[in-house]
Amino acid sequence: MRQFGELEAVIMDRLWEWGRPVLVREMVEDLRRDRTLAYTTVMTVMENLHRKGWLRRERDGRAWRYEPTSSRSAYTAALMNDALGTSTDRRTALAHFVLQMSPHDVKLLQQALDQALDQARGQAPNSPEEGGSR
Repeated sequence: MRQFGELEAVIMDRLWEWGRPVLVREMVEDLRRDRTLAYTTVMTVMENLHRKGWLRRERDGRAWRYEPTSSRSAYTAALMNDALGTSTDRRTALAHFVLQMSPHDVKLLQQALDQALDQARGQAPNSPEEGGSR
């Protein structure tokens, strides 16, 4: 999986932020606050994201409404998994990754690992909001 290109990333960020299906025209109007872009450029990028499976679309009259097929978190996790896949020594790569993390992020990682282990054992997960860190 490749990272998004610059305009793809901006479009996906806005779609994740808005949390609703969007017409190309709406995206163009919003993007034009920061830069000059042609309608056809934005339409092509959104169509490419659809073809790659990152956006789904539905008809709205003669236009299409686009929305993400997955969350920003799922995209981030896929990038992290792909990066880990480039290592021939996953254990060492993970150790280096954790050593670079802030204490706060280490705690979040521990909570995520606890939740994954609970789910693998068929138990109800402890959420961080419920004081799930151990």
